[in-house]
Amino acid sequence: MDSRLIFYFASPMRLHALAARLVAPLRWLALALLLPGLWLALVVTPADAVQGEGYRLLYLHVPAAWMSMLVYALMALWGFVGLVWRTRSSFMMAHALAPTGALFAALSLVTGALWGQPMWGTWWVWDARLTSSLLLFFLYLGYLALLGANDDPARADRSCAVLALLGALNLPVIYFSVRWWNTLHQGASLAPGKASMAPTMLAALLLMIGAAWAYTAATALRRVQLVIAEREAHARWLQTLGAAGHPAPQTLNLEAVHA
Repeated sequence: MDSRLIFYFASPMRLHALAARLVAPLRWLALALLLPGLWLALVVTPADAVQGEGYRLLYLHVPAAWMSMLVYALMALWGFVGLVWRTRSSFMMAHALAPTGALFAALSLVTGALWGQPMWGTWWVWDARLTSSLLLFFLYLGYLALLGANDDPARADRSCAVLALLGALNLPVIYFSVRWWNTLHQGASLAPGKASMAPTMLAALLLMIGAAWAYTAATALRRVQLVIAEREAHARWLQTLGAAGHPAPQTLNLEAVHA
């Protein structure tokens, strides 16, 4: 495959145009998956024989926990691509993903606490899975704080990418914690080739996971449009000031994207 095709969307203009086409369909897809998922989760599936009605939190907790890890992995991947190939759009995609990942990390912690209090008799325990998940949330907050603290976009891109790559070392700890240590968390109920749950429960969970995927893609693509526009405005501002005597950076012609 031609390498030019692989990096076709490395151009922020092309990425902006792609996002403009995909955001609305992905939003509708998220809604189309969410509504039947909620109906199965809250109405069709019976109460669990052991956990009662409280088990229904898993339909929010599991997608949130999975997406919090997946989004961070994607941020680290985009950061790596940006550092190696110096593609601006890669950094922008990482920045666009971060707020949604932080939202899912927070939702995972909150729903886990709401489930844990009646099941374990406590809101929080410092076991390996919970502690590493909390660390992931703090990594998201650190990433967003570092991004907001840098006035220079290029410096923010590099520093955030390094943080994302270092923080990705926490992801295997989260995933394998239930195998490596004796924790209160049970093993995976859903794994490739097996699912230790009733078909209706599995269908509801898969629909909710699919909705989380579509929502993440839609919000990230919409946000990357805003990041690109913000970078263009910043570049134009530097041009107006003369960029302190330095050559003015190249700006994006977003009008040409939709021409």
